[in-house]
Amino acid sequence: MKFNRAGFILILALALLAAPLAADAQPPAKVPRIGFLQAGGASVNRHFADAFLRGLHELGYVEGKNIAIEYRWAEGRAEQLPDLAADLVRLNVDVIVTGSTPAARAAKQATTTIPIVAAAVGDPVGTGLVASLARPGGGISRGSLTLPWI
Repeated sequence: MKFNRAGFILILALALLAAPLAADAQPPAKVPRIGFLQAGGASVNRHFADAFLRGLHELGYVEGKNIAIEYRWAEGRAEQLPDLAADLVRLNVDVIVTGSTPAARAAKQATTTIPIVAAAVGDPVGTGLVASLARPGGGISRGSLTLPWI
């Protein structure tokens, strides 16, 4: 087999040029994951998710592009909410968004570390969900969606 000096030099030059590109490569940015927990069913309550997606889109987030959403629907069976909330905690989502008092309560019982945004919750103080509206505590937001990664 004959040694091809020109081919060797070309391969060596390409390797030297490609090395800095590989070194500068950044790991892909972490895509934030939202847990979306609803007491109702997906078919009946999809308008809540659609409104949520529109709000995220207005902030520059597009599902499947720069944000991921894990949907959990109890289909009207409130007894399933604790298991669904626990599933979102196991997935280590960045925030849990709920749409009812039972869903918010299940999320609060499932985690003390993942922030919870409780929307459409009636009398959060009276139900014991939060200590006060001024200082909800327990990882629960007052419903104004402030994403921790923005």
